[in-house]
Amino acid sequence: MKIDLSVVVDAIEMADDNYTYFLDIETGEIVFLADELITGLDNKGLEDEIEENPDRYLRLPTKFEIHEYRIMEDFVWSLSEGRQQELLERAIRGRGAFRRFKDTVYDLGLEKKWFQYEAAAYRKIAMDWCRDNGIENFE
Repeated sequence: MKIDLSVVVDAIEMADDNYTYFLDIETGEIVFLADELITGLDNKGLEDEIEENPDRYLRLPTKFEIHEYRIMEDFVWSLSEGRQQELLERAIRGRGAFRRFKDTVYDLGLEKKWFQYEAAAYRKIAMDWCRDNGIENFE
């Protein structure tokens, strides 16, 4: 099966605690199961479908498999040593690291560079996932 890589990238970017995304390999569509306790959405029909046809649905990487913190860390290390790197290294330490990182990226005028880096990281995760699951992709 061939799938548009951007569809996989979009699903990976949306990964969070409330939703688990799957690729339906028969239709090429991305479907999701919501955490019913948090969202109030009823998944019963899809949940049963996935349980009854486990070979038809491939689970996409979850938020915990994506390691957003590691992507931020790698971005910091990709910068030339200097004041920007030093400030961002400090920003990603401790509680509130994600918010401080984003604030510091904006303060330093690095948002375009960060968004390009982040997009490339998600694209690589999607490509690796497709390869690991025998899914051909196109753009």
